[in-house]
Amino acid sequence: MNEQAKTATPAKPVKPPKPISKNQAWAYVAIGGILEIVWASGFKYVEIPSIIVLIALLTSFELVIRAAKVLPVGTTYAVFAGIGTIGTVVVEAVYSGGIGLLKVGIILLLLLFIIGLKLTSGEEHS
Repeated sequence: MNEQAKTATPAKPVKPPKPISKNQAWAYVAIGGILEIVWASGFKYVEIPSIIVLIALLTSFELVIRAAKVLPVGTTYAVFAGIGTIGTVVVEAVYSGGIGLLKVGIILLLLLFIIGLKLTSGEEHS
């Protein structure tokens, strides 16, 4: 037999990644939402979508996927999309020079709903 085959050490088993906490998962959702603002706004404000836009897009989805393994998926996605929507509207308002009162009211309602979803995400169904 081959001498190397006799002395080779067996491969160590790969440990699964340590699960993240709920607080870490919510941080992932928040960071993912902020990155959504970057890539969504980047589609409009760059001539050719750059590598930064692509990295922001892929990273935002990766963070939300990881968070959804710990948090309820519907709540996770709604909060992620809400953060992205609010932020993208604000960026648009800054670059276009204004925002209407009705839009501000709707954004505040959306923010209220996002907070409500986050606060009720730990409740169990009866």
